[in-house]
Amino acid sequence: MYKRSVEDPAGFWADIASEFYWKEKWGQRVCSENLDVRKGNVKIEWFKGGITNICYNCLDRNIEAGLGDKVAIYWEANDPGVDATLTYSQLLQQVCQLANYLKDIGVKKGDAVIIYLPMLMELPIAMLACARIGAVHSVVFAGFSSDSLAQRIMDCKPKVVITSNAVKRGPKAIHLKDIVDAALDECAKSGISVDVCLTYENQSAMTRENTKWQDGRDIWWQDVVPKYPTKCEVEWVDAEDPLFLLYTSGSTGKPKGVLHTTGGYMVHTATTFKYAFDYKPSDVYWCTADCGWITGHSYVTYGPMLNGASVVVFEGAPTYPDSGRSWDIVDKYKVTIFYTAPTLVRSLMRDGNEYVTRYSRKSLRVLGSVGEPINPSAWRWFFNVVGDSRCPISDTWWQTETGGFMITPLPGAWPQKPGSATFPFFGVQPVIVDEKGVEIEGECSGYLCIKSSWPGAFRTLYGDHERYETTYFKPFPGYYFTGDGCS
Repeated sequence: MYKRSVEDPAGFWADIASEFYWKEKWGQRVCSENLDVRKGNVKIEWFKGGITNICYNCLDRNIEAGLGDKVAIYWEANDPGVDATLTYSQLLQQVCQLANYLKDIGVKKGDAVIIYLPMLMELPIAMLACARIGAVHSVVFAGFSSDSLAQRIMDCKPKVVITSNAVKRGPKAIHLKDIVDAALDECAKSGISVDVCLTYENQSAMTRENTKWQDGRDIWWQDVVPKYPTKCEVEWVDAEDPLFLLYTSGSTGKPKGVLHTTGGYMVHTATTFKYAFDYKPSDVYWCTADCGWITGHSYVTYGPMLNGASVVVFEGAPTYPDSGRSWDIVDKYKVTIFYTAPTLVRSLMRDGNEYVTRYSRKSLRVLGSVGEPINPSAWRWFFNVVGDSRCPISDTWWQTETGGFMITPLPGAWPQKPGSATFPFFGVQPVIVDEKGVEIEGECSGYLCIKSSWPGAFRTLYGDHERYETTYFKPFPGYYFTGDGCS
């Protein structure tokens, strides 16, 4: 498959793309690209002219295939013993209600919506509702400061901000609405105002009475959204229409608004999820990432749901009330695929094996690692202690900019090496170059670049194509420069 994916990328990805629903098929060319700044503007397009909708492919398509009663989301609250579930049919109904509300307040195709929510079910619901009507969502991690939030609001000028009054992280409540209020005040000073702040009442963390309120702008989610119809027409969009913006901290002050489009991103995230985790319909999948990061976009919401998977969404902290919480959740939901960051693995490793071994974890089948390189000792502990030496580890290398996995093991397909991300995914051609941009072969170290495009690649930095070219394509013309070194 890899051989075909690099020799005939158009044929390879067209075959995979045809498994999804397209209202209209793409044009003559599956892909057109220019990664060489010397030859003009950098441009990447996949499935251009293809008309589809990612929300339709995540929900309606699965329901039509008979998965309406399958659990889409198992939600686990911060406090043990509090939980909820949504089937694919129920999820679609809630997505449609919010989509109808957003349309009613004037959100149209191409408009931006800022989502500043904790890991409630309402977060993926809000993402999918935006996608359904062609609005561009920008999720801001609900741990970011009011300054960071204000910067992002000022950059994309959203029609609406969706938030929650508060959230509990471990024993402490964080007042999210106060942070949003401060951010909106900051924006107002620069002449940028947001008409609507839709606020979800998270009762376990804070009551309505204690929430600061601005009449006319602030609206309780529970007061309006449930009144809307549970069916909502899909806004069909071009494969190259924007799906979301995700700001990544710029090394120089202003955050970079990474822009992902619809078709290529859909095909890439669905395919990487399916193969890198060896996904089977009986799996229960838990990715510990927050939807405020790219991992939560690609591997909590879109990738799994495009495959009709059951996903665990966890509001709390993995060490609350103690360091066994993760394995308690694994046993409770019979989680088969567990995807997390080396940071968490190392912190649990420090707390000792007994927090792990007191739980069964028999359901686990595949483990995954994301975020930064996993050091060999943490890899071995994860493999030997958490996975009882029987679960392969998908150690995935990728970036916000790449949309989905680029270098990753495929479970059981080849030997594993602790600390190594092993081989490139289908269609991905990594190279190591020296200072002068010359490809080096064999045992070496240098700069990690990618030659030729892949479907999930970001298309630009919002409102700043020049910075996109300068940062990623100017250093080594003809290549995408990852910013990473590599040996």
